[in-house]
Amino acid sequence: QVQLVESGGGLVQPGGSLRLSCAASGRIFTINVMGWYRQAPGKERELVAHITNGGTTNYADSVKGRFTISGDNAKNTVYLQMNSLKPEDTAVYYCGADVTTTGSSRLYRNNYWGQGTQVTVSS
Repeated sequence: QVQLVESGGGLVQPGGSLRLSCAASGRIFTINVMGWYRQAPGKERELVAHITNGGTTNYADSVKGRFTISGDNAKNTVYLQMNSLKPEDTAVYYCGADVTTTGSSRLYRNNYWGQGTQVTVSS
């Protein structure tokens, strides 16, 4: 199995910055896609940004120009630099990954989720 451990959430004032990190561990053969999703109270979980193992990135329109996703393949870690934060960015941020794992001489491909980290943007 794969474990995703997030860190970096917290309380920040509007206009401020935060950096989230997510480290994956386990019987990882390759991480195909890794990214960040968020869920605000009363709303569905939505994609914030993701990055493929080839470095291709994708962002939600609401965060383009403010957030930057990057990855360190050697560390199986993805980062989300969040700048110019707005109150509407307040949510629980979840790390998600599409991972190929090894076991019993076979490869398996599954989606995994972290436990979530709270980001609150408020004055």
